[in-house]
Amino acid sequence: MTFKKNVISTDKAPAAVGTYSQGVFFNGVFYFSGQIGLDAKTGELAAGFDAQLENVLKNIDGLLSSQDLTRENIVKTTIFMTDLAQFGKVNEAYTKFFTPPYPARSTVQVSALPKGAVVEIEVIAAK
Repeated sequence: MTFKKNVISTDKAPAAVGTYSQGVFFNGVFYFSGQIGLDAKTGELAAGFDAQLENVLKNIDGLLSSQDLTRENIVKTTIFMTDLAQFGKVNEAYTKFFTPPYPARSTVQVSALPKGAVVEIEVIAAK
């Protein structure tokens, strides 16, 4: 059996800020790297939790659309937050971003995120 993964690269989401790919497609599953609140065009981090969360969700849409996927294709998300007190805002955003049935989800509080971000979300999608 040959192991072959396809690397995903798009300008519809911010470029990687380290030694990783924006995503990888393998065996019918899309594994997208975590998105922080960077503006896809300028590469600048938005100010504040709400603006960063909005950019994160836009960046996820960009990754999805680059592969002809929609939010309906997302099966799992992992959310990293520097302050779980903001968790209510994530739930509120989820009700606007997703429709039931919602994808599986894990959320963890972390001490820091790249570039000083306050929220990061990674998604796994399938066709």
